[in-house]
Amino acid sequence: MSKRMTDLKSKVDNTKIYTIAEAMELVKATSTVKFDASVEVHVRLGIDTKKTDQQIRATAVLPHGTGKTKTVAAFVGAHDEADAKTAGADFIYGEDDIKKIAQTGKIEFDVAVATPEMMPKLAVAAKILGPKGLMPNPKSGTVDKNVAKMIEELKKGKVAFKNDDGANVHQAIGKVSFGTEKLTENFSALMDALKKVKPSSAKGTYIQAVYLSSSMGPSIQVEVV
Repeated sequence: MSKRMTDLKSKVDNTKIYTIAEAMELVKATSTVKFDASVEVHVRLGIDTKKTDQQIRATAVLPHGTGKTKTVAAFVGAHDEADAKTAGADFIYGEDDIKKIAQTGKIEFDVAVATPEMMPKLAVAAKILGPKGLMPNPKSGTVDKNVAKMIEELKKGKVAFKNDDGANVHQAIGKVSFGTEKLTENFSALMDALKKVKPSSAKGTYIQAVYLSSSMGPSIQVEVV
C-alpha cells in the first residue's frame, strides 16, 4: 500500500459506521488526487447470485447526474430518426450501421438504446455489444417504443446497475466537486431504486452493508437506512 493511501486510511475509523452526512464529508477530505474524482457507492447484498430470480438489474435516475456526459447511440427505424435526433442522440443507427459494427467492431458510444423492432436486427452485433455491456435490454430501460424518453432520461442522469458475482453493486453517483447536498440526493435515489428491486425470494437482510469512496480514496462504511 502506498504512503498516500496509508495516510488517507488513517483518517477513517474502520470500527465506525458513519452517517451519510459524515461519510460524504470524509469522502471529500480523503480525495487528494489532482483530478475531480468520482464518488462511488458499493453495496453488499443478501442475495444468492446462483439463482436467476435473485439477479439484480435495474436503473435509477440520479437527479444531478454522474458528472460524466454519456454518448448515446439510438438504433431505430427511419420513422423514429427525427425523434431520436431531437432528443439528443449522438449517433443514429439503422440496419446498415449494425452490420458495420458487426464487421469492424468499432464502437463510438457509451450507451445504446433501441426500439423493439430493431432488436432482432441487432442480433448480428450481439457478440460485439454484449461483452462490453452495450447491448440494449428492456431490464435496463434501453429498449422501448418511446425512443425520445429513453434518450432524454439517459442525458439527465439515468444509470443502469447490476450485481456482480459476489452479490455486490457498484455505482458512481457523482464527482467530489458536486458538494454534499447533491451527492446525498443522488445517493438516496440510488438506494431507493435498489430497495424497490429486492427479489421476493431473497431471505434475510437484503442490504447488508454500504460503503462510499472516491475513485482512489479509502472505503468508508455508511449506515443502512
